[in-house]
Amino acid sequence: MQITRTELYERICGSPLSRVAPELGLSGTALAAICKKYDIPYPGSGYWTRKSLALPVELPPLPVGDNQSITITPARPRTRTAKPGRQSVRRGAKSGVISPLTEHHPILLGVEAHFRRTRDINEGEFLKPYKRLLPDIILSKTALPRALAIANELYVALDTQGYRVLIAPIHEKMRRIEIIEQEVPQKDRRYGRYHSGSIWAPDRPTITYIESVPIGLALTEMTERVTMRYFNGTYHREDSKIIRLAKPWQLVNSWTIEHDQPCGRFRLVAYSPKPDVNWSVSWQETGHQTISTMISQIVNKLETSKNELQTLTTVAEEAAVRRQREWDEMWERHRHQEDERRVAQALSESRQQLAQVIEKWGQAITVERFFAESEARLKNVTNDRQEHLKERLALARSLMGTLDPLDFLGEWLAPCERYKSQYE
Repeated sequence: MQITRTELYERICGSPLSRVAPELGLSGTALAAICKKYDIPYPGSGYWTRKSLALPVELPPLPVGDNQSITITPARPRTRTAKPGRQSVRRGAKSGVISPLTEHHPILLGVEAHFRRTRDINEGEFLKPYKRLLPDIILSKTALPRALAIANELYVALDTQGYRVLIAPIHEKMRRIEIIEQEVPQKDRRYGRYHSGSIWAPDRPTITYIESVPIGLALTEMTERVTMRYFNGTYHREDSKIIRLAKPWQLVNSWTIEHDQPCGRFRLVAYSPKPDVNWSVSWQETGHQTISTMISQIVNKLETSKNELQTLTTVAEEAAVRRQREWDEMWERHRHQEDERRVAQALSESRQQLAQVIEKWGQAITVERFFAESEARLKNVTNDRQEHLKERLALARSLMGTLDPLDFLGEWLAPCERYKSQYE
């Protein structure tokens, strides 16, 4: 199929990517990749919601470039053939049942190595990878393979239904909510050495789009409160082998504390990454049920929550527009008040300066009369004394400086010269 760059831009500006992509026989992710390759912008996730509410929206302009023809080849499902004498399998978390390994979701390719490249951690703590742009998965070292398998199963299930999963684009400004890692909520939090450890989190949330509605996805290994014993310079679980095998005399100078440690069970949290939209739902594993058995239930819940989320997002955006309008009005009132204050100040300072000019004028006239009277009397003084007094009079005039009242008036500033109102 051939389509020009301008025609493709017009189509994606007329409908969401999730609608245009099936018409072209592509997935939303593939169409987004084509747009990126040919420098074709498309509206963000909130554009269509705002447009449906008749709120102000702005289309991203098409950058200047050649109106080249783009070849679009509809995607075809590929069949996998197992190699002879070899079968890809994975083992279930608890049951030990062997099941075929599903295909890897693109967002998870190569992430295991990044998770293993971690900062120094103590035994029983969550990984702290150096890389911050990773899928939103919080886990310990021992739970890494199973956590990636759960995330892969969920992401592939969503992708199969046409809901792309990706790390939130930076320009979308989506937020990640605080994730509670405790399996049983406690009033206090005792994770990390000396109860002050911090849990690693990615820089940006992992999201899926249900049509045009973004939903954040966070998978975290839960923690349980256990008793830890200080022994041989470090803390160990009270039920660990090293403590159970220790002699009573070796434990004389040891003590115990309560500590939150990863338990190997997971919680999935789905939430709205939109600011001011308070919506979240979670699923957590128990001794009889795993996240893998809840995948279809999770996908159905996300699908049925689309309308609710859209409504909440609309309400939040309207509230944000209202707050912005109120802020603009308040700022405009402040500017008016500041303008009035500066106008009044300019008037007051101008009057004060004019009064000083008039006062100087009066003093200058008095001084000028003094000099004029002095010069008139010099004519009646003898020659010897007259020369001396003329020198003294010239010295006095130079000391007083200018005595022209018009010079004082020229230095005066009118109110409009001090400050000009912005609202006249």
